[in-house]
Amino acid sequence: TDTQVLSSEVPSTTESEEEDDGMNDMNQEVMSLIWSEDLRVQEVRKLLQSAHPVRVNVVQMPEVSDHEYIEEKENRLLQLCQRTMVLPLGRGMFTLFSHHPVPTEPLPIPKLNLTGRAPPRNTTVDLNSGNIDVPPNMACWANFHNGVAAGLKIAPASQIDSAWIVYNKPKNAELANEYAGFLMALGLNGHLTKLATLNIHDYLTKGHEMTSIGLLLGVSAAKLGTMDMSITRLLSIHIPALLPPTSTELDVPHNVQVAAVTGIGLVYQGTAHRHTAEVLLSEIGRPPGPEMEYCTDRESYSLAAGLALGMVCLGHGSNLIGMSDLNVPEQLYQYMVGGHRRFQAGMHREKHKSPSYQIKEGDTINVDVTCPGATLALAMIYLKTNNRSIADWLRAPDTMYLLDFVKPEFLLLRTLARCLILWDDILPSSKWIDSNVPQIVRENSVSLHATEMPSSEDLNLETLAQAHVYITAGACLSLGFRFAGSENLAAFNCLYTFAKDFMKCLSSATASIAGHYNLETCLSVVLLSLAMVMAGSGNLKVLQLCRFMHKKTGGEMNYGFHMAHHMALGLLFLGGGRYSLSTSNSSIAALLCALYPHFPVHSTDNRYHLQALRHLYVLAAEPRLLVPVDVDTVTPCYSLLEVTYKGTQWYEETTEELMAPTLLPELHLLKQIRVKGPRYWELLIDLSKGVHHLKSILSKDGVLYVKLRAGQLSYKEDPMGWRSLLAQTVTHRNADARAFKPEAISAFTSDPALLSFADYFCKPATSMKKKLEVFDLFSSILYECVAQENPEMLPAYIAIDQAVRRLERREMSETFDLWQIKLVLEFFNSRSHQERVRKDPHRGLFMNSEFLPVMKCSIDNALDQWLQAGGDVCLHSYLSGQPADESQLGLLACFLVYHSVPTPGQLLAGGLEGSTSFSELLLKFKPLKLPVRALLRLAPLLLGNPQSMVL
Repeated sequence: TDTQVLSSEVPSTTESEEEDDGMNDMNQEVMSLIWSEDLRVQEVRKLLQSAHPVRVNVVQMPEVSDHEYIEEKENRLLQLCQRTMVLPLGRGMFTLFSHHPVPTEPLPIPKLNLTGRAPPRNTTVDLNSGNIDVPPNMACWANFHNGVAAGLKIAPASQIDSAWIVYNKPKNAELANEYAGFLMALGLNGHLTKLATLNIHDYLTKGHEMTSIGLLLGVSAAKLGTMDMSITRLLSIHIPALLPPTSTELDVPHNVQVAAVTGIGLVYQGTAHRHTAEVLLSEIGRPPGPEMEYCTDRESYSLAAGLALGMVCLGHGSNLIGMSDLNVPEQLYQYMVGGHRRFQAGMHREKHKSPSYQIKEGDTINVDVTCPGATLALAMIYLKTNNRSIADWLRAPDTMYLLDFVKPEFLLLRTLARCLILWDDILPSSKWIDSNVPQIVRENSVSLHATEMPSSEDLNLETLAQAHVYITAGACLSLGFRFAGSENLAAFNCLYTFAKDFMKCLSSATASIAGHYNLETCLSVVLLSLAMVMAGSGNLKVLQLCRFMHKKTGGEMNYGFHMAHHMALGLLFLGGGRYSLSTSNSSIAALLCALYPHFPVHSTDNRYHLQALRHLYVLAAEPRLLVPVDVDTVTPCYSLLEVTYKGTQWYEETTEELMAPTLLPELHLLKQIRVKGPRYWELLIDLSKGVHHLKSILSKDGVLYVKLRAGQLSYKEDPMGWRSLLAQTVTHRNADARAFKPEAISAFTSDPALLSFADYFCKPATSMKKKLEVFDLFSSILYECVAQENPEMLPAYIAIDQAVRRLERREMSETFDLWQIKLVLEFFNSRSHQERVRKDPHRGLFMNSEFLPVMKCSIDNALDQWLQAGGDVCLHSYLSGQPADESQLGLLACFLVYHSVPTPGQLLAGGLEGSTSFSELLLKFKPLKLPVRALLRLAPLLLGNPQSMVL
C-alpha cells in the first residue's frame, strides 16, 4: 500500500522533467497579490515556455501529396522554431534572480524543444528528417540564450562557489553552448568572480567560441567599472589592437573579438581611461585587412568599439581630461557622416598598409560600417549633458537631397542619440515626438498619420516614408529610455498610440511604400519602448500587444522580430514583477547594448550586433518591489503606502497613495515612504537621510514587516473595511462604551489574563445590578487597552480607579498612590505634552486622556466634600500650627499633597497676616508657586471667613 501511495503522489522522472519549463521557482504568493484579478502570469508562462513541442496546424489540401504535406508541416515548424528559439531571452527576464540553487545539485536547464505535434493524431514533426533544408548550427545561439536564462534565475545572494560552477559543466559536448550562456549569466549576477583563474584559463584554452564569448562578457560584467588589471589582460589577448606590435598573432574568432571589445567597455565604464579610449576610437574605423582578415561582419565589431568607447567616457561630455588632442567628438562625427580617412594613429599602422584582398574601400570612411557605433558613442559620451552643439550634429537632414545620403535606419539612431543628449527636453507627448521629424518629411510623408499624397514630383515617396517611420521610432525609443521603469501614464499613452498607429499602418495599402520590414522594425522598437516604461508592472494592454505579436508567425516575421517582441514581454514581467529598470547612466549604456534597434534576420546572424549583448539588460535591472509582510503571520499582505516625491523642475513636491506590494519609483526621486493607517501601525522611511536602508530592504526580496492593529482585518479579508471589529462595535474612543461587548474581546487578543479579566470583571451578574457603572468602566478600560495594543496599562488604570474609590470612601491612609496620580495629571497638563499632541494628534498615548479628567474630577469632589464635612477645621488647625484631629490626619495629608499646600513655616515667612482680599493673597503666594485651584480652597481660611467658602 505504501508503495502504491508513493508512486501515485510522486510523478515519474520523465513527467517531472517534462513539466520543468524553467519557471517553477517563481514566488507565486507575491505574484498572486500583485496580479490578483486575472491569470496573466499563467498566460505569460504559457507564451514563454520552450520545453514542450509546438502545435503545427497545417491542413492537407486534396491536391497535396503526403510527401509534400510532410514538407509543408516541416516548413511550418521551421517558421515556428524562429519564435521558439528566442523564447529563452524573455524567460530569462521573467525569472530573473528568482531561485536559490542547492549547492549539492547541478542547476536544471530546461530543454529547448524544437519539435512539433500535428493534430489530429498528435504526430511528431521533426526537423531532422532530411525532407527540408535546415540551416547548419541553427539552434547554436538559441541554446546559448537558454543557458543564460537558466543562469539568470540564480539570485545574487545565493551561496555558490567555484567548485559548483565547474560541477555544472556538462559531459555532453552538445550542451557546451548552454554552459557558455550559463557562464555569462553567472557574470551578470556577480557569481563569476568566485571562479578560480585556473578554471577561466582552462575554459579559454579549449578554443570553444561560445564559451569564450560567454566567459569574457561574464567576467567583464562582474567587474563593471573596476579597471581590474587581470581582466584587462585577459581581454587584451583577444583584441589585436591592445597587443604589442611584435606580439604573436593569435587566430581569435571574430565574435570573440567583438565580445572582448565590449568587455573592455564594461571593465573601464565611466573611467575616461585615455589609452583605452584612443584604441577604441581607432577601432571604430578599423579598415579591412590585412589580406583576408577582418572582411566579414565588420559592422558588429565597429558597433562594439563605439559602444565600448561610449561606456569608457560615459556622461563625461566635454570634460574628457587629457583627451583634447584626440578630438574624440570630431572623429566620431567624421565616422558618422563620412569623408577622407585620417592617418591611422597608434601602434598598428604598419599592419594596415597591407591592403585587404577582398574589400576595396580606398581612402574614404565606409559610413555603413562606422556610423552606428560612432552615433551611439556620441550619445553615451554626451548623455544627459543637454549639449546643443553636439545634438545639432545629430539632427535629421531637412532637405530631400541630404536625406538621400543617410540610410533610414541610421536616422533612428541619430534621433535616439540626439534625444538622449537633450535628456531634459524629452516630453511624453505625441507633439514632442512629431517635433523630431523634419518639416519636409512631416508634410510630404504618406506613413502613420498622413492621409494625402505629397504634391511635388521631385520628392522620393519611399525615402520620405522610411525617414518618417524611423525618426518616429527613434523618438519613441528615447521616450522609453527617459521614462524607463517609471510607469509614467503620459509616456505610456503616447507610446501605446504610436504602437497602434504602426499596427494600422502595417495593414494599410500604403505599407508597401515604407516597406513591411521597416514598419515591423519600427513597431518592434515602439513595443520595446512601451515595455521599458512599464517594466515589471505586467501592464495588461502591453501584454495584449505582445500576445498579438506572439501569434504572428511566417511572412515578414523573422527571428529578430520575435526576439524583440519576447524581450518586450520579458521586460514587462521583469523578475516576476520584483524588478524594474533604472535610468542611471550605467543602466542606459547597458540598455543601449541590449536593445540595439537592429534585430538579427536569422538565428545565426551576428553581422550588425552580437546576440550575446542582448542579455546586458541585467545591468540596468534593480529590485524595486516593496512587499509588506504581516509580522505575526509572516505572510505577504496588502498595505497602504503614502509615497512623497521630492520637488523637481517639472513638478512640485507631491504625495500619492499606493497599495503595496508595489513597484516603487526610482529612489532618488523620493523624499519619504509611510505605511499608512488605520489598519496597520504607521511606519516612516525617511529617504532624505539616505537610501541605504531602503536599498537593503529591497535587495532582500523587498520584505517590509508591518503589524496589524487590534480589531482590524487585512485588506485581503476585508477589502472595503466594513468587517473590522472597530467598524462593527464602537467608533474610535466612543464615550458609549456599552456598545463594546466583553465577549468580543477574543477578536482582539488571545491573552488568557485579559480573557479572564473580561469574564470576571466586565460581565455583571443579576445580583450586582447596582454596580453596573463599575462593569461599564472596566469594559471601556479593557477596550481602550486592547484597541490601543497596550494591555500592560490595564493594571495602571485599575490602580488609579481603586485609589480614587478608596479616597471617596475616606479609607486612604497613605499618600503614595495620590502622588502617582498627581504626577500623571501634571504630565498630561504640561505644556510640552500639549505641544506634542498638537503637532501629532494621531500619536498614540499610553493612557486615554478622557479617563484622567474623570478621575481628577472624582478626586476634587472627594476632597471638597471632606473639607465641607469638617475638614476645614482640621486644615485651619494645621495652617495655624496647632495639633489636628488624629482621625482626620490621613485625608488632611491627601489634601495637602494633592493641592501642593506649603508648610506652615513657609506660609508664615510669606507674611500672609493682614491680607484682606484674594488678589493680595494671589500676589503673596506667587513666590510659593501654589496652584490657583488650591488657593481658591485656602483663601476663605486665610482671610478669616471659613463660612464664605464656595465649593
